[in-house]
Parts: sequence; C-alpha cells; structure tokens
Amino acid sequence: MSVSATNRDGQDGQDGHDGHDGHDGRAGRGGFDAPGGGAPRGRRRWAAAGAAALLVLVAVVASLLLGSNLIDPMAVLRRLADRSADTDAVVWGSRVPRTALGLMVGLCLGCAGAVMQGQTRNPLADPGIFGVSAGASLAVVLGARLLGVTSMIATIWFALAGAMAATVVVFLVAALGRGLSSPVPLAIAGTAVSTLLVAVTSFLVITDEATLAAWRIWVIGSLSGRTLDGVGVALACAAVGLVFAAAGWRSLNSLALGAELARGLGENLIRARLVGLCAITFLTASAVAVTGPIGFVGLTAPHIARAGVGGDHRWLIPVSGLVGAGVLLSCDVVGRLLGDNSETPVGVVLSVLGGAAFVAIVRRVRLARL
Repeated sequence: MSVSATNRDGQDGQDGHDGHDGHDGRAGRGGFDAPGGGAPRGRRRWAAAGAAALLVLVAVVASLLLGSNLIDPMAVLRRLADRSADTDAVVWGSRVPRTALGLMVGLCLGCAGAVMQGQTRNPLADPGIFGVSAGASLAVVLGARLLGVTSMIATIWFALAGAMAATVVVFLVAALGRGLSSPVPLAIAGTAVSTLLVAVTSFLVITDEATLAAWRIWVIGSLSGRTLDGVGVALACAAVGLVFAAAGWRSLNSLALGAELARGLGENLIRARLVGLCAITFLTASAVAVTGPIGFVGLTAPHIARAGVGGDHRWLIPVSGLVGAGVLLSCDVVGRLLGDNSETPVGVVLSVLGGAAFVAIVRRVRLARL
C-alpha cells in the first residue's frame, strides 16, 4: 500500500479521537453504506437511532391499543393501570405478552442479522444460514413424535437445545475443512446442515399426523397465543447473545476490511469468528424458540439501519435491533387488523411486506460486493 493511499485512508477514517476509530470509520464504508459520500457521523447517527427508537415506541403503543378484539383505547389504558379491570384477559393475557415477546424477538433477530452480515461480508446473509432455525424445528418435531411434547414451555426448551446442537455441528464441520479464518466454510457447512435437517424434519412430519399438527402450529412463526411462561431461559440466552455481540463490534469493523488486512491489524480471526458465531447462535436460538422461525427481520433490519448509521458496528448492531423490534411489532399489528375475527401470523405478513421492502432496498442501496 502506497504512502499516499495510507494517508487518504487515515483521513477518511477519522471518526473519533483515537487511532482505532480510523479503522472503524473506514470499515463503515466497506461497501455496505448507502451511496453519497462517506459514513454518516455525529448528528445523523443520533437522529437515525432516535428515529428507530421512535418506531419502537409507536409500535409498542399500537400493539397495546389495537387488535382483533375492538376495545376503546381509554378502556385499554384503564386495564393497563388496573389489572383487575381486565376481566377477559385481552390486554394482560394477550397484548402485553405478545408485545414483550415481539420486542425481544425483533431485537434479537435484528442484532443477529447485523452480526451475520458483518461476519460473512454478505449483504444477503440471514441468521438462519447457520442451521439454527432448522435445528430448532427438528428438535421440536422429535419432542412431539418421540415424547409427545406439545406444551409451550417444553417446546421452548427443545427448540433451544436443537438450535444449539445444530450450531455445534456446523462449527465442527467447518473446522474440519479450510478452518474458520474465512466465513466461507461456516456458510457452506451451515447450508449443508440446514438442508439435511430440513429433509429429516419433512420426513418425520409427513409420516405422522400428530407430529405434523404440533409442528405446524410452531413453524408458522407467530406471536399469537404465546405467553411469558418459560420465557426466562430464552431471555437469558438473548442476554448472553447481546453480550457476545457487544464484545465483537471492533472485530466486525476489522473484518469488513477483509481477512488479510484484519489479520495485519492484529485481529485474531479464529476468536472473532467464534465470538460472532456465539452471538448469532444465542440471539437466533432465543428468538426462534419463542415464536418459531420468522424470516426477513434479520435480513432487512441491518440494511435499514445501515442507511442511517453507516457500517460502524458499534452503532449498526443496536440500531438494527431497534429496527427489528419496531418492524416485527408493526407487522404483528397489521396481521391482527387484516382479518375480521381471525389474525394473520406475523411470519406471513413479514414474508409479504419484507419481500417487497427488500426489493426496494436492493434497488435503492448499493450492496456490498461478494
């Protein structure tokens, strides 16, 4: 690298007062930013974070006030203030739990998506690529078929165990290949393991009607009918995942420059991959265990956040989580209002709206080169 190029890189990367921020700023433009001159800084980042937080606030209010059961907003507020007034348990028994779960799941999927795309340097990467969702699905099916497990609490435990086991298998398969310094073995191993697990799951559900019924309720991806019973373990997994994600943001900024340059900057690539893999696994497993597989949140939320805060993962990860929570809750509210007396699962709404939104993002935002 020439001296002039090095000087330009140093000037471009100045986003703070220490030397490492220069690398962070440059990583923010590693091909993931929206077009138009340099990574967003200062007020623009705070404005984007504030807008994401406002989206979450509006979505929470709408989730509490609106639903398939038409209740006057003032009556909802009275029930929130006095739980004994909620005689039919619509507010405290349904809307409050699904709002809390929507916040947790959206936050986890948004953060996991940002980490996943940073780890693989692939703007089309989704948290499910490591086989987490497929492993959870197979575990739920095995629990229903072999042990007759259909309760929500037991399903959460089985889903968490299956998600963790699938990730361990993916890690071991990747480690037997080219190693973990490159994201390619992990992505290939995750795709292969996911395909195998989906095939086994399909075979099990089509050969037993009871198993199919239990699996169909879980796999559609919905907040409806979910309660807070047994969610403590999922919340603990989410907290662990957030800790790993927060610990790995500097490594993700270095990886955005490429593996060789990151190694030259002193980055331990194996450790960076492991920290990222743990963050993705714990975050995605906790979300999938509670609601079932939900797509497009982990894929689109980082792109929306990146357009506002740039590619610095110190900002990108938390703002992606806020966007994910706001989008998931908003789509859940839309699903409640679509039918007359029934609800459309949030996974279905996200598949329709998320697909259209992602097409718009692809057309308007310059994505990273693979």
